[in-house]
Amino acid sequence: MSRKTGKPSYLRQAEQARSRRMRVAATIASVVVAALLGGLVGFLVGRPDATTRAVDALRAEEAKRDLRQIEDLTALARQSQAALDPLLVEFDAALDGSQPATESKIRGWQAALGQIAEKHADSPSGSTATNVARGGLRDSVSDFVIAVDLFATAQQASAGQRGALLEIVKRTRTAAATAWSVAATQLDQINVSAGLGHQHVYLQTKQGSDAFTSDGSPEGAGG
Repeated sequence: MSRKTGKPSYLRQAEQARSRRMRVAATIASVVVAALLGGLVGFLVGRPDATTRAVDALRAEEAKRDLRQIEDLTALARQSQAALDPLLVEFDAALDGSQPATESKIRGWQAALGQIAEKHADSPSGSTATNVARGGLRDSVSDFVIAVDLFATAQQASAGQRGALLEIVKRTRTAAATAWSVAATQLDQINVSAGLGHQHVYLQTKQGSDAFTSDGSPEGAGG
């Protein structure tokens, strides 16, 4: 009976090399599979679900709507300012007695302010910041209407009552101008926040200059 002999060394080396290659291939395959699985899990976890996508779409639509509202409100404020400035200059002159106003002039103020107030009566719902600016401008115009109506009443009052009424008119007018300046500051801020840059719509009158005024930034800067 012949003695068993082991495998030749070159066969053992070949088998060892093949075994090493198989282990390396298995390791690489495991890494690739783990990476693919990890990427898939990350994609599934990170991918927004239907609710999140719907919320994001709603927010985007609200942002577009608010941008349009800011642009429209700024345009309305500019139109109103252009109409208010000369009217308030005349009104101040009548209040301080330097240029007494006739009945027809007072009726003209009332008609003009009524038209401005009507334009500000529409109050579409927007963001809180835009609603604040809109409400402030609307309330300011309303106070100017009251001031002129009180002035008209004072003209018909007795001499003893007229002085007291005119003091109330002055306070109302000043409060209205201050309210406008606050709203104009808010309007400027929401324009900057919306990427439209500084928009200064302050009253260019004595009462307007005594309240909040422009920050001095160039028009449209900061957009």
